Amino acid sequence: MNYQLKKSLLILSISQLTIIAISFIAYHKVSLLSYINISFYFTAVLLLTSLLVYTIHSGFYDVISRSFSFAFQRGQNKRRFDEIPPLSELVTFNQKPLVFYGLINGLFMAIALVIYYF
Repeated sequence: MNYQLKKSLLILSISQLTIIAISFIAYHKVSLLSYINISFYFTAVLLLTSLLVYTIHSGFYDVISRSFSFAFQRGQNKRRFDEIPPLSELVTFNQKPLVFYGLINGLFMAIALVIYYF
């Protein structure tokens, strides 16, 4: 198998085992409903984090972060506003894996919901 596919399957299996472990810790049992509840939170965190990173990469927070950095500078090393790097250049985290794993976990949760209601 391809290395990237192995890595993706390993991360997906670790996330599913994490969901089951958290379900066991929180509910003291592993049931379909507890799996659905925990996987909903897990999926929401992954997707919301990817949306936050996407928004940061779009440059939405650049002026705000530069303004705060400029306003809270202390001492002799005052920089001009143009010299402060924008937040979108500082955050180099790729959001695509978070979207992928969030959607796959959401798909597993949706399948569990269909099984639960039928």
